[in-house]
Parts: sequence; C-alpha cells; structure tokens
Amino acid sequence: MTVPSNPTAQEALVGHFINGQPVVLPGSRVQDVINPATGAVCARVTLAAKATMEEAIASAEAAFPAWRNTPPAKRARVMYRFKQLLEDNADRICALITAEHGKVLDDARGELARGIENVEYACAVPELLKGEHSKNVGSGIDSWSEFQPLGVVAGITPFNFPAMVPLWMYPMAIACGNTFILKPSERDPSSALLIAQLAHEAGVPPGVLNVVNGDKEAVDCLLTDPRIQAVSFVGSTPIAEYVYATGSAHGKRVQALGGAKNHAIVMPDADLDNAVSALMGAAYGSCGERCMAISVVVAVGDAVADALVERLSAELGRLKVGPGTGAGCEMGPLVTRQHFEKVRAYVDQGVAEGAELVVDGRGLVVPGHEGGFFLGGCLFDRVTPEMTIYKDEIFGPVLCVVRVGSLQEGMDLIDAHEYGNGTCLFTRDGEAARYFSDGIKVGMVGINVPLPVPVSYHSFGGWKRSLFGDLAAYGPDAVRFYTRRKTISQRWPSGGVRESAQFSFPSMK
Repeated sequence: MTVPSNPTAQEALVGHFINGQPVVLPGSRVQDVINPATGAVCARVTLAAKATMEEAIASAEAAFPAWRNTPPAKRARVMYRFKQLLEDNADRICALITAEHGKVLDDARGELARGIENVEYACAVPELLKGEHSKNVGSGIDSWSEFQPLGVVAGITPFNFPAMVPLWMYPMAIACGNTFILKPSERDPSSALLIAQLAHEAGVPPGVLNVVNGDKEAVDCLLTDPRIQAVSFVGSTPIAEYVYATGSAHGKRVQALGGAKNHAIVMPDADLDNAVSALMGAAYGSCGERCMAISVVVAVGDAVADALVERLSAELGRLKVGPGTGAGCEMGPLVTRQHFEKVRAYVDQGVAEGAELVVDGRGLVVPGHEGGFFLGGCLFDRVTPEMTIYKDEIFGPVLCVVRVGSLQEGMDLIDAHEYGNGTCLFTRDGEAARYFSDGIKVGMVGINVPLPVPVSYHSFGGWKRSLFGDLAAYGPDAVRFYTRRKTISQRWPSGGVRESAQFSFPSMK
C-alpha cells in the first residue's frame, strides 16, 4: 500500500480510503473522471481489484470489536464533530460534486444539507438503541431486549447524489456500532473520499469507515464475501434486483432501492401557477437525474392539460441551462456523454412513437461549453401508457404529459406501473387528497409537494419494483437494518432450594 503524493489537479489520481488513510495501489486499473460541463478529464479514479477489497474488509473486521464496545454516547460525540466538519467544509465538498456530477452549486448545497440531516439523526443513537425491559415476566424472571450491531456492513451508492446517499447509510451504521465499506460511484468519487477523511478527522477510528472505488468486480466482492453482514444499495432497478438476489443468496441482509417513474396528478381545482413552478423544479432540477424526479404529469381533463402545457412551455423558454458554477444557472449537464446519448435517444423514440414534442431541448448549445453534455428541457404532450418514454425511467430532463378523465383513472394508471417510488397530487380538495394518499400504491406521497422526500427522522423507500427488501433507507428503519434484536431472559434462584424439573412448555404462572 502506498500513500499518494499531492498531484496537480490536471493529473489528480483518485484512490481509496482504507484503515484511516488515503491510498493508491500501483498498477491499478484506472478510469477517467469527466467534468460534464466541459467533457474534459478532471481526474482519474483507480478501480479496486479483489485484493484491495479484501484488504478493506479485513481492516473493517479488525476494527469492529473495539468500535462495537465503544459506548453509544461516545460514538454520538463523533457524529456531532463530523456534522460540524461537514458544515465547515461545505464549499469544498459542493465544488467537487459540481465538478464531477455537473449539478448546479445550489443543488449540491441542498444535497449536502439533506445528508447532514442524517448525521444529526445519528447523533441521537444512544436514545435510538434503547431496548425494552420487563420485570417479573415470570416468577422471579426479568426480560429485556437490546439492539446489537451486525459487524462489517457495506453500501453501494449512485452517481446522482455522491454526498447525500452515502450519508443516508454509514453515519447510522457506524453510530450503531458497525464498521463500514463504501463503494461510491466511480463517475464522481472525490466528494465521498473527502467526506470520509472528515469523518476520520472527527474521530472515526481507522478501519471503521473505508471507501473503495471500483466497478462490478468490487461490487461482487461485497455481495459474496462472508465477512460482509449486510449491504445497502441505491441505483437502477435491474442492478438493485441483482444486488438483492446475489446478496441474499450469500446470507446477507440487503436493502436495494431501485428505479422510479414518478407521476404528479394535477386536478382541475389545483393552483396551476404554483403547480407549474413546483413541476419545473421537480422535473428539471439536477437535469432530471433524481430517483424522486417527476417525469409524468397526469392532467385531469383537457382544459387542465392545455393550460399546463402552455405554462410549462413558457417556463422552459426561460430555463437557464449552463455549467453548474455559472451565475444564475438552474440546470446543468447530464453526467456523461453515454448518458446524454441515451436520454437523447429516448426523445427521438418518443417522437417516433407518436408523442407530441412541444419543447425540444436536443439542439441546445451552451457557448463556451460546446464539449459539455447539455440537453435542454424537453416536454412531451399526449403521451400514452404503451409508449417507451412513459414506461422507462429516462433519468433526464424529459417531462411527459398524460391526459385522463378523472382522479380514479389517474390513480389506476399509477398503480399499474411497475415502479412505486414517489408521487404527488396537486389539489385544493381535502377529500381528494385523503382518498389519494390513502389508496395509491406508492411508497412516498406528496400533496402539493412534488418531491416528497422524507426528512431524516422518517424513512425513505418505495413500493413494488422500486425497493427490494423489507426495510427502507435511513430514519427509524436504518436503526433496525443495521442492528439485530437480542432478547434476554434472566432468573436468579434464591434460598438454595432445588427445584424439580418442569417438562411442560414454560408459561407465566
């Protein structure tokens, strides 16, 4: 293992963080990290071989006994210091996110802020780990439960939230006494490494948090190594299903959050001006690269649809698209050239299948950034459920308008889709809102809230093929996911009297 020197930005080599120190292994496979706003290489990331993964796992395994026995209050103090360091270094972190992902700086700041909220929740771990106690459950018998850490656990996180999603996972995992291996996206790895170093500075001991960059070879190692007790994943549904099936087959606890196709129903009584403003941010924020992005508007009635299309078209004409660091920019580029071509192909296919392309962003050119992966906001009208652009998760700045005749027809449309991540309803009608929120088969629901992402002390997770596993991410479910319940019954016979054997099943008498 060698510790890297301090290379220039032009030749920056992104390695790993193992056993409390940044490392680069000679002869590693490497992959370019691209600035999406320019198309230029901004760094190179080393991809871990199996030996590197095993070194990280061994480090985490060695650190577990001492960390497990560290009092929860002391682990919480580390989380408090970590939170402060994240806030103190927010500008550095967000600059890395924007340089490698492409999202505008304001969006990066919002991402980091939501991640920090999960660190705040982990600060409450002494309270969250309190078990239950019952005295005299039987004659002279006391019983209690406690929540014990699993051991070495792992997280595999996506490119679209390189800071926030890892912070959904390891703050609570290590606060509960586990040690952690993070495999971030190799497309934008630098912020995850910086944050891990801040956690170490805050007092996380060597080996408790490790970050290893890699590709499928690294993922498969985490899914099959018997030392890994649990795996958290966020990404596309095909990969989520693979992670869940493979990890479960190797005896691991797995939560795998997959894709989405989030619908927003707009009722005739909705405040259309506010609905349009909300939909613009929900559909085109972060260039649509969010699993909670609204990608389908379900308009109840042609009058509502016509008004929405007219107003959305006007707003798209004013949408400022440019580099994430540009003053006043509202939407940046897509993450890679490959993803740009994929999203553009979906737009082509929507036209070919008969949808009405009202606003076409395919011809967008950002002066001075001609090499960047910029696609303007696209708006389709008269989309139908059999079209590919309706069925697939596009993960780009493409919004589809579907016309229905009633709230129930819209709900049936949503319920029939394979994904059930998030949805929302725009209305002034409390009865409709209650009916919708109670009956819709989706895991996260908003009423006049287009991105109903739960706060840190609730849990995040969809239904159907948007989540594989029984427990959602962060919040109360995270405490249960990263711990095992143990129930202890205890009795101390008194008086030195020998009791006779009892052959009936024990019961309270």
